Amino acid sequence: MRAPATERGRLLLVLAAGTAVTVFTATVPLLRDWFDLRVYHGAVDTWIHHGGRLYDYRVPGTTYGFTYPPFAAVAMLPMALLDLRAAIAVGLLLNLAALAVVVRLLTGRAWRRHGWYGCALGACALALFEPLRDTFSFGQVNLLLLALVLVDAWLLATGRERWAGAGVGLAAAVKLTPALFIGLLLLARRGRAAAVATVVALTATGFAALVAPDASRFYWTDAMWDTARVGRLDYVSNQSLQGVLARLGETDRAVWAVAVLLTLGVWAVRARRAVAAGDWAAAFALTGLTACLVSPITWVHHLVWLLPSFAVLVRAGFFFF
Repeated sequence: MRAPATERGRLLLVLAAGTAVTVFTATVPLLRDWFDLRVYHGAVDTWIHHGGRLYDYRVPGTTYGFTYPPFAAVAMLPMALLDLRAAIAVGLLLNLAALAVVVRLLTGRAWRRHGWYGCALGACALALFEPLRDTFSFGQVNLLLLALVLVDAWLLATGRERWAGAGVGLAAAVKLTPALFIGLLLLARRGRAAAVATVVALTATGFAALVAPDASRFYWTDAMWDTARVGRLDYVSNQSLQGVLARLGETDRAVWAVAVLLTLGVWAVRARRAVAAGDWAAAFALTGLTACLVSPITWVHHLVWLLPSFAVLVRAGFFFF
C-alpha cells in the first residue's frame, strides 16, 4: 500500500484512521479500571495508615496484592497522601509524561522527516497498541521504567556516560525484569555504567530494607519466589516463554531453563553485534524483548518494552507513512 501522494489524500487517511481508532477505543471494553494502581494505593495505604503488612494486602474480592520489591513501595509512599482519585490522576499524568519522553527518545529528530502526517498515523498506532492502552488503564508503572532505561540508552549513544546506568539501576530496584539491562552493559563492556546501575539498584534496595525491614525480609526470602502471587502461569495473557510452555502442558522447569538459556544466548550474540555497530537503540530493543521472554510472567501490559523494537523496525524501513 502506497502512501497518498497529495496533501488532501493524507488528510483524508488521517481522518479515517483517527475515526476508526476513536470508534474502536470507545466501543471495545478494554478499560481495566486502574486495577494495578488500586493495588499500589491500597497496599501503601494499609501499610502506612493502618499498620498492615505490605505483602498481606489484597484488593477486596480478589487474591491480588503487591508483588514488587520493597523499594517500589517506598517510591510510592507519596500515594499515602492522596485519595484514590487523586492517585489515578497523578498516575495518568506521569504515564503521559513518560510516554512523551519515550517517544522523543525513540524518534529523535526523525519525526520531522515524516511531518504531521507521519506523527498523526504514529499516534493512531500507539492508541491501538494494547500494551500501551493497558498500561494506562491498569495504572501500571512500566512506561516510567522504560523511560528511565531509555534515558540511559540516550546517554550511552551520545557519549554522556557519566551518569549512564542510574536509570537502569532505579528501574531494576522497582521491578526485577529491567535488571537484564545491567547484563547488556556488561556485554557492551561499559563497566562504569554497569557499576553505576548495580550500585544504584543495591543502594535503593538497601534503603528500602532500612525503611521496611520486615517487608524486605519477606519479599526476598518468600514472595519473590512465589509466582502464584502474580497469577497463573498458563493464563493466556502471560506472554513469556514459561507462559507458552505452561499452556502446552509442559511444567518441567528444566525445559523452561533450557529455553531461557537458548534465548539469552541468542540475545547476547545479537546485542553485542548491535553495540559493536554503535546501534544502542537496537541493543536496548533486543534486551527489552528478551526480558519479556525470559521473565516467568509477562502480562500484555509489560509488552510496552517492545516499543523500542518498533522504533528500530520503523527506522529500518519495515513500516512507512
